[in-house]
Amino acid sequence: MTITPAQIQSASQALRSVLRFDYPADSVLSRYFRDLPELGARDRAFVAEAVYGVLRRKRTLERLCGPEASTRHLVLAWLARIEGITLRQLGDGLHGRDTDFFAEIKGRDGGEPTLAESADLPDWLAERLLATLSPEQVVSLAQSLNRPAPLDLRVNTLKIDRDALMARLKTDGVACAPGRYSPTAVRLEGKPALQKHPLFLDGSFEVQDEGSQLLGYLLQPKRGEMVVDFCAGAGGKTLLLGALMRNSGRLYAFDVSDKRLSKLKPRMARSGLSNVHPVVIASENDPRVKRLAGKIDRVLVDAPCSGLGTLRRNPDLKWRQSPEALAELTVKQGAILASAARLVKPGGRLVYATCSLLPEENEAIVAAFLAANEGFVLLNAQDVLARQGITVECGEQLRLTPLAHDTDGFFAAVLERKA
Repeated sequence: MTITPAQIQSASQALRSVLRFDYPADSVLSRYFRDLPELGARDRAFVAEAVYGVLRRKRTLERLCGPEASTRHLVLAWLARIEGITLRQLGDGLHGRDTDFFAEIKGRDGGEPTLAESADLPDWLAERLLATLSPEQVVSLAQSLNRPAPLDLRVNTLKIDRDALMARLKTDGVACAPGRYSPTAVRLEGKPALQKHPLFLDGSFEVQDEGSQLLGYLLQPKRGEMVVDFCAGAGGKTLLLGALMRNSGRLYAFDVSDKRLSKLKPRMARSGLSNVHPVVIASENDPRVKRLAGKIDRVLVDAPCSGLGTLRRNPDLKWRQSPEALAELTVKQGAILASAARLVKPGGRLVYATCSLLPEENEAIVAAFLAANEGFVLLNAQDVLARQGITVECGEQLRLTPLAHDTDGFFAAVLERKA
């Protein structure tokens, strides 16, 4: 691995833009690469890896370098201490003061780390996790969140079965294995570029974390039912629900963002689904929502949340979130769940889900909802999956973590309206 001075300079510049935390890291990097078309594929890969590497281990690196460290020093410290790169491997990549800094940081002792520094988390987040986990569990969970996520696919069972998809991928040199839990999951080795693969273009598969796929099986929609994906976003879970319904019945995809929902339309066209109806709503109290009150068999609420369960993919989120933003989110989550519940008909099912690890976004929201809505009961999520042949130790209210399940962090509660 040879690293050039230009690569270190590019990584430092990109990191400076990302650390302003004005926008998500992936969008900042996309814009950076768009503005510098002369960067080759290897340069872009190094820049992305360095930026995400520093974001994951920011507390450790700042403890070693000091809180006022330049982005250049953070990148060099990441290479030296996290990646274990030697001066010899850098070749002509360093000169003068950089060489001295690199040699010195290799052996520097930053002192005894705090728990939050050991976990590479902001203090407030480490404290929230300590409310339900031991210090050792917090560090173990954080370490699992600091590893890059694997790449999972979801098989579109309307077009192909899992064995046939895997056979075709292997023929094309893509190493893969069936997922541990979801019947439609395929886990890839490495990160092959598949956006131009014929089976992606014809809608035979989508990229979707295996944990996210299990939410569809918790909702368990059936042929001919009326189903609502209440916070559909770009529609990853909507597509799974449509396939589970065998493209029959009526599936509404609600979202307040026209921009997010617009990404669903080309995915629907590829998937072959014709039972999906995307609807842009003004809020959870939109008249179009109210018109469906008491008529819907199954409602999925994948609520807006802190996203802290997705830190393997979005490590910047732990630095961009705050206790103040979290307090606003929990108010919104409670309001959305209450509104979505009105749609469910007697005997119908409601699934509340987040990609958060924090009890205040998860169990606390569900407990408050059940206290205010005696017409709903909690079903055992693990049993709901087991009855479909899916064996996963996830608890009465589903909790998935990268540490225990090698998926993103997810929470879900399965609620049923009394008949």
